[in-house]
Amino acid sequence: MSDRGGAGGSRRRRTGSRTSGQGGGGGGPAAAEEVRDVGASGDAPASAPEKDKDRDANGGSGSWDLRCHRLQDSLFSSDSGFSNYRGILNWCVVMLILSNARLFLENLIKYGILVDPIQVVSLFLKDPYSWPALCLIIVANAFAVAAFHVEKRLAVGALTEQAGLLLHTLNLVTILCFPASVAFLLESITPVGSVLALMTYTILFLKLFSYQHVNLWCREHRASAKAKAASTGKKANGGTNGGAAQPPGTVSYPDNLTYGDLYYFLFAPTLCYELNFPRSPRIRKRFLLRRLLEMLFFTQLQVGLIQQWMVPTIQNSMKPFKDMDYSRIIERLLKLAVPNHLIWLIFFYWLFHSCLNAVAELMQFGDREFYRDWWNSESVTYFWQNWNIPVHKWCLRHFYKPMVRRGYSKWVARTGVFLASAFFHEYLVSIPLRMFRLWAFTGMMAQLPLAWIVSRFFRGNYGNAAVWLSLIIGQPVAVLMYVHDYYVLHHEALAAEA
Repeated sequence: MSDRGGAGGSRRRRTGSRTSGQGGGGGGPAAAEEVRDVGASGDAPASAPEKDKDRDANGGSGSWDLRCHRLQDSLFSSDSGFSNYRGILNWCVVMLILSNARLFLENLIKYGILVDPIQVVSLFLKDPYSWPALCLIIVANAFAVAAFHVEKRLAVGALTEQAGLLLHTLNLVTILCFPASVAFLLESITPVGSVLALMTYTILFLKLFSYQHVNLWCREHRASAKAKAASTGKKANGGTNGGAAQPPGTVSYPDNLTYGDLYYFLFAPTLCYELNFPRSPRIRKRFLLRRLLEMLFFTQLQVGLIQQWMVPTIQNSMKPFKDMDYSRIIERLLKLAVPNHLIWLIFFYWLFHSCLNAVAELMQFGDREFYRDWWNSESVTYFWQNWNIPVHKWCLRHFYKPMVRRGYSKWVARTGVFLASAFFHEYLVSIPLRMFRLWAFTGMMAQLPLAWIVSRFFRGNYGNAAVWLSLIIGQPVAVLMYVHDYYVLHHEALAAEA
């Protein structure tokens, strides 16, 4: 270090010991230090340009500073403020690819190529001349038309609100019960076909529920506007705007009650009805083509991964379950977690980005917020609020807020939302499999205590890791439970009878 305590700011001349210790002569940095260490006393005085150069080299200070250390934290310390871990992220991706490539190669060596497109067709049809699932989906149109005609009569006053509510309730209950009865009793329908049909009817149920709610709100608004106009002695407009000027191109109640409006809503990628949806100005052909190619590619990829990777793992898991070998069960569970989670991520992108954006582009539907940044979730609640925006908006608009307005607490309303979600999860699994084990229902209701535990004990990155862990491990547990019960109920029972 420099000697700043000397009188007159003099500097010491370094001895030649450091220079001689360098080896190979006195050049390089040691020589430069020797030159710069010439002191003011006993040596030739430095010229003015040399003094200026010395000040510039040392931050403008008149003394020479040899310090090379400063107060700072290591990069991995949280106090350092460092956040650029792009290289580590790339390393994780490379390691993930290599590890999964090894697993995939091991799978190919052990089982060979198991991908069979013909087998996929058999999952939808038992008899090529019998299409029960498709017939069920076509029949669903009758329930939409029934709801439309009820709304038409309510709009002109041909039905009372109580009668309209009763008819809508009967229609909605039939939407859930009719396909469930057919899927449960008809032997010619396959489990996959049943899932598609029940999913279609579930979406129709949610859409018509919203359709009925919004039109009811419009009638209530129209009635209140008429009452207000009558009290002020003004003539009320027949629409929902209470006499205010409508922007050009907008539709007001009851002008929205047309077949074109109804079927646009039924095919639009949303569950919440509006009289005037946001519309995009044109169809972008390149964007649409990319989404269609993604749909085709990821469909093939999912089918291949399920046949090649998941099915053998599930089949090999039956014996540990039968023997109740817990260590092998855990090993099978962890082995199934990787392909299951990968397929779930691909399915998310395929459905919420590729499919819904393709439908929205065709219909020029403007609201493309089908998901938010659920991957950054630091709590279970945030995940469920952001991974499926169409369902979240429906639950918030038609379930949660109406319950809160009626005086229920937020906790009760949130529990009710999870109960409804648990019911539909079980509805879409148990009926196609023709067995009721309530694993899906239990898994959904378990989200309530899990959300409390994560929010109470885990914060920040730890909360995000807990959410990811619940997604990676939770789904394979439910898959194995249902597959095991289905195997025991169908295959072992048939073998025992034989």
